[in-house]
Amino acid sequence: MKKLTLDNIAELAGVSRATVSRVINGYPHIKPDVRERVQAIITKTGFTPNPIARSLASDRSGIIGLVIPNSPRMVFTDPYFPTLIQGISQATNRLSLTLSLFLLASTDDEDRTIRSLLSTSLLDGVIITADRREDSFVPRFMDHGLPFVLIGRPEKNADITYIDCDNFAGGYMAAEHLIKLGRRRVAIVGSNGNTAGDDRISGYRKALQDYGLVEETALMICGDFSMQSGYDAMNGILQAKPDAVFVASDTMALGVLRAIREARLSVPDDIAVVGFDDLPPALQADPPLTTIRQPIEQLGVLAVEHLHKLIGKDAPKAVHTILPTTLIIRASCGAAQSGLSTN
Repeated sequence: MKKLTLDNIAELAGVSRATVSRVINGYPHIKPDVRERVQAIITKTGFTPNPIARSLASDRSGIIGLVIPNSPRMVFTDPYFPTLIQGISQATNRLSLTLSLFLLASTDDEDRTIRSLLSTSLLDGVIITADRREDSFVPRFMDHGLPFVLIGRPEKNADITYIDCDNFAGGYMAAEHLIKLGRRRVAIVGSNGNTAGDDRISGYRKALQDYGLVEETALMICGDFSMQSGYDAMNGILQAKPDAVFVASDTMALGVLRAIREARLSVPDDIAVVGFDDLPPALQADPPLTTIRQPIEQLGVLAVEHLHKLIGKDAPKAVHTILPTTLIIRASCGAAQSGLSTN
């Protein structure tokens, strides 16, 4: 059977080709009876618009990019990213968008990829994850005008749309929980590579201040969110004899648990541990990990929804969305209990 065209649908519906195009692309100000007649013909014939022709008519490709400034190895071994991508994929499928993934493993990759993205009209918009403090490429997207949403609070440029979880409250809640357990030498394995790490450290420090504990440099070491960096950091902290540690990611916490185990110390008897994320490995850890749950999948869903609105004809001004975090108590701090929300 010959493939139907817009002209064929227009002839069958008794309207112009332009009207069919407007109905397909959701334009307003079309008479309800005309819209219904065109949609009925499309349904009856099983007509599927040519995506290239449709993008030319609507000035949109229906494709959005996901830019992750990390290596493929990091992205596919750290369970944070598959969980985030799952939420993004759910939303793009629901909104009939196509997702294109861009991983930036090096400075050369970054420069080449960003230059390519901005020099073509391939993408309608972009989601950027975990922007870095140094060598931020967000200003290049701002100067170009391509719609984008940032996952994570920006250090500057507060007039852009971003979505994040309440990292400060999560860091505070983790340290406070350890202090309320009677721990007094509460260490932190943090990260200072982006604002998420900064805010988690700030929450930890505020809890120590509020409960009258003195910060000790020997109890504060930063990693890079990898398991190995958590292991290395904890080996450095053990010399200061902590009785508890807040770790700024579950992945680093797995390395922390290994370092404690190799030192022939017990969790939680000798050292209580709290992570951050509540990824699947947290429940499978030995012992199961008390952690701060952030709604990673929901971050991905909302990022797509925000970007979809920015791409639309009536794009809103910059939107800042902060989602709550929740304390999930498991055996690494004692007996498991119900989660406690920041709300």
